[in-house]
Amino acid sequence: MFRKITDGIYASPQITADQIAEATALGIKLIVNNRPEGEGDDQTPGEEIEAAARAAGMDYVAIPVTHSGFSEPQVKAMADALDAAKGGVLAYCRSGTRSTLLWALAEASQGGDPDALTNMAAKAGYDVSPIRPLMDMLKARA
Repeated sequence: MFRKITDGIYASPQITADQIAEATALGIKLIVNNRPEGEGDDQTPGEEIEAAARAAGMDYVAIPVTHSGFSEPQVKAMADALDAAKGGVLAYCRSGTRSTLLWALAEASQGGDPDALTNMAAKAGYDVSPIRPLMDMLKARA
């Protein structure tokens, strides 16, 4: 269920509190919730995930992304979260796609190579082509 993007970054569809143990076994130290609260009936509330993560000694941050797209504050928040992580990171949303797209944007904004980021996402089963022009722009500004 957790898709490995890099050695320390994973993306996932919606997780449950029960899956925190699995994340711990992978060395995850930060859970990033990219799903807005109340988005779907299948959704475990963020506060339950946060409580389970903190009980397991993990950090937790919510950077909700709606289907309307990404904002500069969201990209910066993700970059800051990745920079501050004390180990592996698991980002989740409904399918894992928004989390992967936000990761790619955050990395590009920090100077990451868009081609390499695109390839890493593709190996994990995610297509970042819809945001590739934005990745290139963020890389150019980095």
